[in-house]
Amino acid sequence: MSSTEATNALSFADLGLSASLLKTLTDIGYETPSPIQAECIPILLQGRDLIGQAQTGTGKTAAFALPLMEQIDVKLTKPQALVLTPTRELAIQVAEALQSYAKNLPGFHVLPIYGGQSYTIQLKQLSRGAHIVVGTPGRVMDHIERKTLNLDHLKTMVLDEADEMLRMGFIDDVEWILERTPAQHQTALFSATMPEQIRRVAQKYLVEPREIKIKSATATVAAIRQVYWQVSGMHKLDALTRILEVEDNFDAAIIFVRTKNSTVELADKLSARGYAAAALNGDLNQQMRERVIEQLKSGALDIVVATDVAARGIDVPRVSHVVNYDIPYDTEAYVHRIGRTGRAGRTGNAILFVAPREVSMLRSIERATRSPIAPLTLPSRADVTNKRVADFKASVAEVLNAEGLDFFSNIVSQIAEEQNVSAEEVAAALAMMSQKSKPLQIPGEDPVARPFAAADTRRPGSFGERDRKPRSDESRPRFDDRGAKPRAEGSSDRPRFEDKPRRAAAPAGDMVRYRIDVGRDHGVQVKDIVGAIANEAGIESRFIGRIALYDESSTVELPSGMPPEANNALKRTRVRGIPINMRQDEGRPDGASDGERKFDGERKFKKKPSSY
Repeated sequence: MSSTEATNALSFADLGLSASLLKTLTDIGYETPSPIQAECIPILLQGRDLIGQAQTGTGKTAAFALPLMEQIDVKLTKPQALVLTPTRELAIQVAEALQSYAKNLPGFHVLPIYGGQSYTIQLKQLSRGAHIVVGTPGRVMDHIERKTLNLDHLKTMVLDEADEMLRMGFIDDVEWILERTPAQHQTALFSATMPEQIRRVAQKYLVEPREIKIKSATATVAAIRQVYWQVSGMHKLDALTRILEVEDNFDAAIIFVRTKNSTVELADKLSARGYAAAALNGDLNQQMRERVIEQLKSGALDIVVATDVAARGIDVPRVSHVVNYDIPYDTEAYVHRIGRTGRAGRTGNAILFVAPREVSMLRSIERATRSPIAPLTLPSRADVTNKRVADFKASVAEVLNAEGLDFFSNIVSQIAEEQNVSAEEVAAALAMMSQKSKPLQIPGEDPVARPFAAADTRRPGSFGERDRKPRSDESRPRFDDRGAKPRAEGSSDRPRFEDKPRRAAAPAGDMVRYRIDVGRDHGVQVKDIVGAIANEAGIESRFIGRIALYDESSTVELPSGMPPEANNALKRTRVRGIPINMRQDEGRPDGASDGERKFDGERKFKKKPSSY
């Protein structure tokens, strides 16, 4: 095992890369390798198996991608390397990185394959030949089973973000793929953490691997002022605009939200309030992303609302503030987010919005960054008024120092004479007229902040977390007067105890229950449903609610307001080759149809009133 820190002494030329690839890195703007790159590249160039443990944002993509490029035989138009990723967004990102490194490698082809994309397109591209395939486990499995993806010439296998694939329920699929790879090939496994199951996979499929562990850096937060606002008493958008107005030295900001839809919604609302704001998400093509970032650099934009994936790699020195509008899911994401500010020797500001139910994540962030995060008092109406008045005075003073006021002075004098009022009264009227679009005084009352409750220490859910009801007698198994367990009547299609429904981290917001035409009789497991939805519709697993398996069907809870393209993708989705025929569940509130009885995951039995 190796642990290392970044060293300025090393260059990419020291790592054994070819001259053409070094030229490409220079053209791209790469200067020195990151610690994970410096450690992993020489080992992978030697053809050895490797386990790399490093967090997101450490440069691990290049750590495996650059050695892959060195090993490719362009003349052989067969897949020579396979990279497995947990999400289609990451698959696209890795494929884009590989394509950029192939600038000086004519004839090179990389192919991303993932759910939600037409099979026809992927089949055409596979038939034309690809040197490297980057894909999600489910879609890669499909192509292997269809014999449209041939791994006979595979030299290298890469598992990227293995712990995330485990969390999303893909680890069995990963093993299935590994079992169908050639006996002689190189395997590289990268993971932020090393759960026992990932460790077992590595021991089973890797041959005498070298282990590289890069400690996550938290020093980046030292030059960043970190504060949090307790979400209470006011809508988050109103609070955000108050904070942005009053913050000192505000130049530009990146605001992080959880979903692509939220980036567009919040950017539009900020624009309506007079801010130069734009959305940055995975739906934007590369050209549009680059345009947004360039506008942020030039000052044409002051605010970018982004998701974690879309904001990776943003380096804009004028970003003075990072706002975590939605709390991140883990501490590493937080460190990566706030690293977008405080660059080029400047002091940065990081503001975190924390709901009462999210206080446990706040404490985790404090432990991870080894620094306390101070509470932020929401600016009052008076604070905002004073700031607006100060800005207004500064603007007036700037105009007073300019030339060419004689014409306007005459107009003021004429108005004063005609209306029989003083020049001061005319000036006051003009000031009132000028501030109509943005009043100097804020109407309404200041909200009363409530302190965090001691009990609010649960881990936040994907969309926020719904409160769970405390256990009572109603939440225990019910028995009849004879002490026997209740029997099912009229149906064989009921969940068994071993098929306890998936309990998601209860997403906040409205959830809609859907019914799908696959169940236990089809050999389907919960992880199969999660994986299919995540890959085909681009819905991250943490946004998927409760799943209940029945014999011939299942139910799944998904967020309301899904975009049409996600709905359409889900209607076409297959699980283990079976169309799921997803539609909104119109059955009983517990998700069971007539005649079914459902074990709901809380040891609570439900029966028809006529039973017993």
